Amino acid sequence: MYPNQFNLIHDKIVEVKKVIVHDFRVSDSEDPDLYAAEPLIDWQNSEQGQWIMNHAVDQPEWHRMIDQNSMGWNYVITAKLTDRDFTFWTLKWNSPPKTYQR
Repeated sequence: MYPNQFNLIHDKIVEVKKVIVHDFRVSDSEDPDLYAAEPLIDWQNSEQGQWIMNHAVDQPEWHRMIDQNSMGWNYVITAKLTDRDFTFWTLKWNSPPKTYQR
């Protein structure tokens, strides 16, 4: 989880949390983004992915980072959620917030 931010939404200042909503790994390959496309689309079409796509303050983003332990790639999807949506997401999917250094 990143430091909280404040955004103007519908003429109100709202506290927004940027969290990792999904992560997965891709083994070492010549074109890791090609192999990451299917898991990204599968997550986006899942119930959780659809909910995040509809409730995120901004368009969710994916990030690719090298995974030194497996000599592959680690992909994370981050989204900005309001406090209320963050609480709902955490309770519904029992997903504690994940952090990473970038």
